[in-house]
Amino acid sequence: EKRKIVEHNDLITSVAKMDKVPLKIFELSVSCIDTDNPPKNNTIYLSKAELFAFFKVDDSNKHHRFKEAIAKMQEQAFFEIREEKDKGFKFRRILPIPEVAWTDYDDKVMIRFDQAIMPYLIDLKQSFTQYALSDLVELNSKYSIILYKWLSMNYNQYEHYSVKGGRRAEQVEAYRNPSITVKELRTITDTVNEHKHFPHFENRVLKKGIEEINAHTSFNVTYEKVKKGRSIDSIVFHIKKKPVARNDFY
Repeated sequence: EKRKIVEHNDLITSVAKMDKVPLKIFELSVSCIDTDNPPKNNTIYLSKAELFAFFKVDDSNKHHRFKEAIAKMQEQAFFEIREEKDKGFKFRRILPIPEVAWTDYDDKVMIRFDQAIMPYLIDLKQSFTQYALSDLVELNSKYSIILYKWLSMNYNQYEHYSVKGGRRAEQVEAYRNPSITVKELRTITDTVNEHKHFPHFENRVLKKGIEEINAHTSFNVTYEKVKKGRSIDSIVFHIKKKPVARNDFY
C-alpha cells in the first residue's frame, strides 16, 4: 500500500514495446528501488508471494505462467526512449531487465536492471514522476497503465507548481487539463500501426483505459476530442483527484 514508483519523465513518455504483464513486472520491480540507497549491482529481490499477489493469481499453474512471463519479458520487452535534443529526438533502445533468477525451493526472485535504465530510476533531481504502486494493481490493459503514468506526470506538475509557484496560472491549469496530439498518443501507446480507424483506437485505448483508471486509481478523468479540419487532431484530458483519507507517509 505504501510503496511508490519513481521514474524519469523521459521513461514515462517512452514507447514500452511490451505487453501488460512484462510492463507490470517492471513497475513492481521499480517500486523496490530505494532512490536514496540505490541497489548494489542494480539488483533487487522480490518475493514470489508478493509477485503473485500483485497479479492476483492463485491457481496451481501460477509458477509456470510466471516463468513464461519472465521469458517473454527478456525476449521481447524493451523501452524506446526519446530524449529531446537540439534538433529533435535522440532515440535509445533499452532492454530494462537482462537477468532474472529464482529457485523452486525458496520465495526470492532476483531481478537485475540494465545499467542503461538506472539513470531513469535513481538520483532523480528533476523531471521525474512518482505514483502509488497500489494504483496499478487493478489496471488490466497496457494502455491504461501507460495513460495513467502520463496523466500522473502531468498532475504531479500541477500539484508541484500550485504549491511552489514558478508558473503562470494558465500553465498550471494546463497540467491539470493536459493536451496530447493523437499522433503522440499513438506513439506512446505503441499503436501507430494498430487500431488505424480512430473509433477503434478510441474504444480500445482511450475509453477502456480511462474507464479502468477511473474505477481503480486515485484519479477521475474525462477527455474531449479536438478536431483539425475533419479529423480528430488531439485529446484534452481533465484530471481530478478523488478525495482520500490523508496518508502522510505517501
